[in-house]
Amino acid sequence: MSDLKFDTLTIHAGAQPDPTTKARATPIYQTTSFVFDNVDHAASLFNLQEFGNIYTRIGNPTCAVLEDRIAALEGGTAALAVGSGHAAQVIVFHTLLEPGDEFIASKQLYGGSINQFGHAFKKFGWEVKWVDGGDPASFKSAVSPKTKAIFTESIANPGGIVVDLAGISSVAKDAGIPLIVDNTLATPALCRPFEHGADIIVHSATKFLGGHGNSIGGLIVDGGSFDWSAGGKYPTLSEPCASYHGVKLHETFGPIAFAIACRTLGLRDLGPALSPFNAYLIATGMETLSLRMARHCENAQKLAEHLSGHDKVTWVSYAGLPKDPHHKLAQKISPGGAGAVFTFGVKGGYEAGVSLVNSVELFSHLANVGDTRSLIIHPASTTHRQLSEEQAAAAGAGPDVVRVSVGLEDPDDIIADLDAALSKI
Repeated sequence: MSDLKFDTLTIHAGAQPDPTTKARATPIYQTTSFVFDNVDHAASLFNLQEFGNIYTRIGNPTCAVLEDRIAALEGGTAALAVGSGHAAQVIVFHTLLEPGDEFIASKQLYGGSINQFGHAFKKFGWEVKWVDGGDPASFKSAVSPKTKAIFTESIANPGGIVVDLAGISSVAKDAGIPLIVDNTLATPALCRPFEHGADIIVHSATKFLGGHGNSIGGLIVDGGSFDWSAGGKYPTLSEPCASYHGVKLHETFGPIAFAIACRTLGLRDLGPALSPFNAYLIATGMETLSLRMARHCENAQKLAEHLSGHDKVTWVSYAGLPKDPHHKLAQKISPGGAGAVFTFGVKGGYEAGVSLVNSVELFSHLANVGDTRSLIIHPASTTHRQLSEEQAAAAGAGPDVVRVSVGLEDPDDIIADLDAALSKI
């Protein structure tokens, strides 16, 4: 299916009529385990000599459709579906890092990722260095002999900052380390990070890929071009694997080695499996990805332009606005639009932000993005509450900041609801 256009791949990639029942829609294979043909067949599966289904914690046919689809849409070699976006990040770093290793991350990230990297990862002995995601030079200055990866978002959550992926990729390549890009807010409909130098892509499939706010999931996509054997930095991939009778994963599996390692060592042993039912919902949602993202961006553009002239709004951070400092970069890496998530500042600071989210009616006040419905949150009192004031401000979640995820409703209704809520401040 490599010759098909993007919009066609969103519907067809990874999916075929069921060979047994001839069902056209992807079935939900709601089973824990799969029958082996015989002992030799079972042995070949467990020895990684043959691909196939063993146990749903490791892989499932419904999940495989989702994996093949995102790999095709991102232009990767292989993918792995897991239980959440956070699980995807754990599996990626579990594959790359050893205790005492470091990685560099943009400080303009989703608050949950900041907390995960800065606190939970310390229990694994992994240390993060925070840098300014808008300045590739800050990544370069943070590289040390212990650095094993760079992590950033293509479009930052919550601030909507568009990142210079090519510039950061150049730093990663000079250091001989992979660039990991969270492409959740952009999706491959707007940005394909491999085309800008990324080596690994992660998604919270919970958001725009599924698109309907009904299922949690995460995805890891292998770019297939990184040399895991160079320099001996990544022994999990380059050295004999004790779990599989000494096989060298990169030597054996080449461009899909990273995805194989994530599945057979990370997912197998840590266990954050995606349920087949959630995989079904997300894969079904992806069939309308192009249509939804176009409408999301159209509505977000109209709302951002309206708020830019509102007397209760002090600033709007949306790369779709010509005066935004990231506008030119957004046109380069995300030509289809600047996404559906952005932030703005309300006059009156913290209390005004709280008042606004308490006054909306059409918008849903909740901690998510990427739904068909318009969503709103005041990050300083919710998603970024666990951070210090300095950390929250650096992440684009200061006291006056309100984040919106613009849905698919009529734009006039979206604007009217925010106008009514703003009038009550």
